Amino acid sequence: MGNCLSITDPSPEVLSEKVLKALPVETPFKFPSPLPTLPQGNGFAKRTIDLGALEVSQVSTFNKVWSVYEGGPDNAGTTFFEPSSVPTGFSILGYYAQPNNRQLFGWVLTARDLSSNTLKPPIDYTLVANTESLKIKQDGPGYIWQPVPADGYQAVGLIVTTTSQKPPLDKLSCVRSDLTEQCEADTWIWGTNGVNVSNLRPNIRGTQATGVCVGTFTWQPQNSSPPSLSCLKNTKLNFSTMPNGSQIGVLFNTYSPLIHLHPDEEYLPSSVNWYFSNGALLYKQGQESNPNPIESNGSNLPQGGSNDGSYWLDLPRDKKAKERVKKGDLQNTKAYLHIKPMLGATFTDIAVWLFYPFNGPARAKVKFINLPLGRIGEHIGDWEHVTLRLSNFTGELWRVFLSQHSGGVWLDACDLEFQGGGSNKPVAYASLHGHAMYAKPGLVLQGDDDVGIRNDTAKSKKVVDTGLGYEVVAAEYEGGGVVEPPWLDYYRKWGPKIDYSVDDDVKRVARLLPGALKKAFVNFAKKIPDEVYGEDGPTGPKLKGNWTGDEK
Repeated sequence: MGNCLSITDPSPEVLSEKVLKALPVETPFKFPSPLPTLPQGNGFAKRTIDLGALEVSQVSTFNKVWSVYEGGPDNAGTTFFEPSSVPTGFSILGYYAQPNNRQLFGWVLTARDLSSNTLKPPIDYTLVANTESLKIKQDGPGYIWQPVPADGYQAVGLIVTTTSQKPPLDKLSCVRSDLTEQCEADTWIWGTNGVNVSNLRPNIRGTQATGVCVGTFTWQPQNSSPPSLSCLKNTKLNFSTMPNGSQIGVLFNTYSPLIHLHPDEEYLPSSVNWYFSNGALLYKQGQESNPNPIESNGSNLPQGGSNDGSYWLDLPRDKKAKERVKKGDLQNTKAYLHIKPMLGATFTDIAVWLFYPFNGPARAKVKFINLPLGRIGEHIGDWEHVTLRLSNFTGELWRVFLSQHSGGVWLDACDLEFQGGGSNKPVAYASLHGHAMYAKPGLVLQGDDDVGIRNDTAKSKKVVDTGLGYEVVAAEYEGGGVVEPPWLDYYRKWGPKIDYSVDDDVKRVARLLPGALKKAFVNFAKKIPDEVYGEDGPTGPKLKGNWTGDEK
């Protein structure tokens, strides 16, 4: 997001306390390549967005105000910034903060009136905290101020100073209350001695939600209420700031994820059409002996309804065909894109869905021993996804969500690996058999004390370049013009539900372990996540909570 930074050197006394090496935050993040020129259309990437009564601009140039050098992620501290290069006629709404352990990458919104009295300066400031008594390495004491808004107005950000003198009243603006919504703490930025700093996001998020993230932060002391802050509200919400079809094509070719499958992965993805054309069957309750072949586009699947157990999909009956289809077909893999507005249509999410005909069995790690878990973890039909979040102000990639079993994680663009060679394509790693997505190769253990289910990822020649084969299957913006494939409205299971006791598998594994390890494994087995137990095919993308809501 084009971050720029100016830094005033701390005093020699402070430098003697500070680790004398450059911190990552002192270097603004840059994408490997500039964003290509976008086709014309609507209000996308125009730098400002009309929220109805307010026009907002996304500012990503900053002046450093104050730093601490311990606490927070990697115990590296945090830095607080004042937005700079604010467009003429726009007002600051709050300051920005981020951890020191990563390159400078962020933004805050500034705003200007589009009607009368939507913005007003505060009538005073309240000192939220000062760090004079904190025994930490810092640029001298910092002072955190909350604007006191006039009646009928709300503060949406805080100010940080390095003196105890109150900031000028015209330093920032508060926003008329009817143009704001409630917000909540999101990602942790810093914490020490009972204090926690987090950035803020709207409480309610989804494709029709109007809350707008401002990019500001909250300061939360232990055992006391956080400052009263709000987010903005898009009262217009007409989606005209979202990219059109031709712009989506350029954007996805720029940011399409590259997904490394594990070199030992047997169960590869495929396209849905390949799966159907290679013998997948539709079963109906009460008619299990007479399943129906599925048309290549899914046109004979039952549409709509609910996941009531009346229908399910399964692999071919023929043993050889079943084993072949289970293993998928990398050459016939396709990514399915869902384009949707988020955060009051100030961002566009591109959810990138991949289909795997089969999810393989899980493996356990018990201290230094690795063991297969039999059928545990297996199921037919597996939907996984990566979501790209793009700024509607600039067209730049802001964050990426990696799905991991029943949850997942958001990562900012500055924390991602990119393909290399000047490419802006982020890289993800799919775990062996389970296909959960991770940002780095290696082992992630679902468990604790070195006992749990393995999620192994690694670089390999088995790669899904989602930009080489994709289809936009749904677009939730004006003039999307996308014809949804029939299979997208199939609301039942993509695999059968097979109930069986896992006790036999657990006992079989336990018998292989000596006393102390056996006890540790049996205790862990009681806590194995529900999605790993039993064979139960998943529902399709439209029944996931993130289809109309935010990622979790």
